Amino acid sequence: MSVGQRGGPLRATRWFADTPVPTGDIVRVLEAARWTGSARNRQPWRFVVVRDRGLQQRLSLLGGYAAHLAAAPVVVLLAVDHGTGGEDAEFDAGRAAQSLMLAAHDLGLGSCPASFFPASNAERAGRMVGVEAPWQVRTAISLGHPAPAPRGRSAIPSGRLPLDELVRWIGP
Repeated sequence: MSVGQRGGPLRATRWFADTPVPTGDIVRVLEAARWTGSARNRQPWRFVVVRDRGLQQRLSLLGGYAAHLAAAPVVVLLAVDHGTGGEDAEFDAGRAAQSLMLAAHDLGLGSCPASFFPASNAERAGRMVGVEAPWQVRTAISLGHPAPAPRGRSAIPSGRLPLDELVRWIGP
């Protein structure tokens, strides 16, 4: 379980209050991501911080589950260079994203990743924020102070599979 200082598991937040996120808090979560380990210390990531609502709205249309980007006070795009990162680039980028989200959780902020797909949407997202090859933007993370979700059933399943369905033990 990914647990921060605030206790409890890290959960995706898709609804945000209009409260701005202080720049110092954004820097803290970016520092956590920056210090994430990577294969051979390649650090195949770069971050783009978006606080422009119009741009966030356009980005929110580039993935089936990216709508939360429009309402977040902050969106952090994760650019990855596969040439620098090699076969480990996506895994290392995922580690950086998780570090960023855990740091946000420790500060009382909510977060949620979004994937830009298909590939043409990822290319469009990169162009929107000025990210050029060899860097690619496939992931964005919304950040903000959590707000209550609207009533109704979520399109996203909740809960977790039991551990005995996820783990196979070999040996004593």
